[in-house]
Amino acid sequence: MGRRLRFRGEFTNKVDGKGRVSIPAPFRRVLEAGDPDWTDGLNPNFVIVYGDHRRKYLECYTIQEMEDVEDRISRMKRGSQKRRVLERLFSTQSVTTSVDETGRIVLPAKLREKIGISSEAQFASNVDTFQIWDPATYEEELAATEEFLDEQAEDFDPLMLLDDDDEDEGL
Repeated sequence: MGRRLRFRGEFTNKVDGKGRVSIPAPFRRVLEAGDPDWTDGLNPNFVIVYGDHRRKYLECYTIQEMEDVEDRISRMKRGSQKRRVLERLFSTQSVTTSVDETGRIVLPAKLREKIGISSEAQFASNVDTFQIWDPATYEEELAATEEFLDEQAEDFDPLMLLDDDDEDEGL
């Protein structure tokens, strides 16, 4: 298996009245590479997870990445509460979509309303996935990250977080 491409960067793109928005070109390359059925001339598919009421953004998975998550869920005990919750969040509360020939997708009104998108969408990479935010909400989220960094010692190097065994500590 070849090297897996990753999402990088942040972009703000216009959303038209019908909910059409361009996927950033670098993200499209990753979506193509992460869709096992994609070949030159086809449009890549991917999955938008909109999740529960607490989520303020849309999380976008390549087909390959979503299948990895689904494989992990399918190995869990059938009927367990953890499995039911994960099935609901990742299978039920998601939609598979396709990038069109012009590099755009249509964000359904339900999803735009859920996260408050109107005329612009903020795209933010998340290594294996990317997120779509309302730009103002995204700015608030960045402020929380900056606040965390401001609380650290002067010689703090963010790479030190990679050594942290407790993934939930800090941010």
